[in-house]
Amino acid sequence: MPVPPDPVLRAAVRWLERLPASGAARLRALFTAHSEFSDITPTQYEAAYAWIQDTGLLNDLHSGVPAQRRVFDSAMVHGSAPWLPDADLLVRTPDELPEDALRAAASLGLSEVEAFGQLSAVWGKVDTQQRSRIGAAGELALVELLEVSTNARIEHVAAWSDGFGYDIAVHAAQHSAHLEAKSTTRRGRLTVYLSRNEYETMCRDPEWELVAIRLTSSLEPEAVATIPKEWIAAQAPADSSAHGRWESCRLDVPPGVPVPGIPCVAEALTGEASALLNGATRWPG
Repeated sequence: MPVPPDPVLRAAVRWLERLPASGAARLRALFTAHSEFSDITPTQYEAAYAWIQDTGLLNDLHSGVPAQRRVFDSAMVHGSAPWLPDADLLVRTPDELPEDALRAAASLGLSEVEAFGQLSAVWGKVDTQQRSRIGAAGELALVELLEVSTNARIEHVAAWSDGFGYDIAVHAAQHSAHLEAKSTTRRGRLTVYLSRNEYETMCRDPEWELVAIRLTSSLEPEAVATIPKEWIAAQAPADSSAHGRWESCRLDVPPGVPVPGIPCVAEALTGEASALLNGATRWPG
C-alpha cells in the first residue's frame, strides 16, 4: 500500500494517542462533533483507522514510542517504496531523504534529522528480517540441490549449530567441502555479511568456501556461484589494535567476482547434476 495522504497520517496519530483511554465509538463521535478535530473529515478518520488496523499499529496501543514515530515507521515499512531495500546506499544523509519520506515526516512534525534516524532504524529491522528469511530459504535450496546432484553425503550443520563457521558439509569420496551459504533475491546487487567466526574459519580451513545463491521472488534457486577466498581476504577489515576487534563485516561483491557453480564439488557431481552447480548457469542467473 502507498504512503497515506497527509490528513490520514495525522488522523492515525490522533487515533493512537487517544485509543488507550477511549473506545473507538466514542472517539468517532468526538472526531465528528468537536470543532478541534474538524480539519480532518470523517472519511479520512475512517481511512486512518483502517490503515492502523491493517499495519498492526492497533496491536500495541500502550507502546512508549511517540505516536508520530510509530506512524512514520509504519508508513515507510508498508509504503511499498521501491528504494527502501537499498536505503543504506541511497539515503546516506538527511539531505538524501526521498520525497515520500519527507512528506510523511513533515505532516507528522518530524524534522529531516529525526526522519533520517527513524528511517535508518526501520531499514535495519526490515533488512535483518529479510536476510533471515531469504538466508534460511537459500540454505535449504542449496542442500536440496546438492542432495539430488551429487553422490556425496550432505550434512546441513547450521540446522543444529551455528558454531561451525559454515552451513553445509559435503562429504565425498574424492573431496570434502564446507560451504557457507549467502542468499539474495536481487539481480544487480550482491551484499554478504560475514561474521568473524566465518572469516577465521575460512583462514584455517582449506575446505571452506563461500557460496552465493540467487533466489527468485518465490524463493526458488536461480543461480549459484562461489566467491573466491582470495577476494574475501583482500576486502576483510583488520583489527588496528589489541583493544579493538571487528565481529562482522559487510562485503559488496562486484558482478565480475562470483564464479558460476561450485568448482570444489565438481568431482562429486553426477551426470544429471543441476546446471546451477556445474557452472553452466551464469551469475546472477
